[in-house]
Amino acid sequence: MHVFQELQKQASTLLPKKYSSLGDLVSIDGSLIDSVLSMDWADYRTGSKKAKLHLGFNLNQGIPQKLFLTNGKANERPFVHQILEAGQTGIMDRGYQNHENFDKLQEEQKHFVCRIKGNTVKTCLEEYTLKPDSIIFYDAKVLLGQLATKQTQKPLRLVGYCVDGVKYWVATDRFDLTADEIALIYKLRWEIETFFGWWKRHLRVYHLIARSKHGLMVQILSGLITYLLLVIYCHDEHGEKVSIKRVRELRIKINNETRELESVPPDPGDLNHKTPESLYASS
Repeated sequence: MHVFQELQKQASTLLPKKYSSLGDLVSIDGSLIDSVLSMDWADYRTGSKKAKLHLGFNLNQGIPQKLFLTNGKANERPFVHQILEAGQTGIMDRGYQNHENFDKLQEEQKHFVCRIKGNTVKTCLEEYTLKPDSIIFYDAKVLLGQLATKQTQKPLRLVGYCVDGVKYWVATDRFDLTADEIALIYKLRWEIETFFGWWKRHLRVYHLIARSKHGLMVQILSGLITYLLLVIYCHDEHGEKVSIKRVRELRIKINNETRELESVPPDPGDLNHKTPESLYASS
């Protein structure tokens, strides 16, 4: 964890911030990891074991930020408070909708942009002017939920917009941005999905080599450390973000250098190249 955190800090100082005008953006999501039945701690459902990685992904610089590992059934919502720091904006899908959490995040001075269910009860407090010919069809200060069933205590902003015939309702406490910027921020949430897909496919981090929770955490951290090293390498050497093209080039380079080292005959006088048997005989 220490190595991961130090590399994360190093990458944060090196990489440019893509969306600085929108604030410190952190996409939050969970990813299930297929486990085996002997992994009793990875409780999911009868006859199936899964672990779950809860990840905060820094959207401004495209790097993982914080992570937690639980069994597959664990509730994702409490980890939002642990992943976010004061001043950051967490971007989440509908699974994270929780009116009590929305109030608590505002108390902690942590921001959020979270898609909510379309049938959520809305009490409008103040409507804002809409631009003509915009994808935005709703922008208002509201309270969410029915009064008797966990209605939000603190007002928040609700933005509704439509893309390709699909309506999105997004709750946020960011009153400092335009409705279009709120819609853009939620769209950026998809980058964590892209990261999960790339990370699983090209680094093969979910192929189990450990069974304990501690061992699996070490395995996941190793994958994240590898990713951060690639991020730093691609930035320093090529001035670009990580790509499978650069990963393949790097793999070929490492394989070639390894073959060259293996082809060099050992120096008979170098103890480092002697076998244990020869060292024992010489002693």
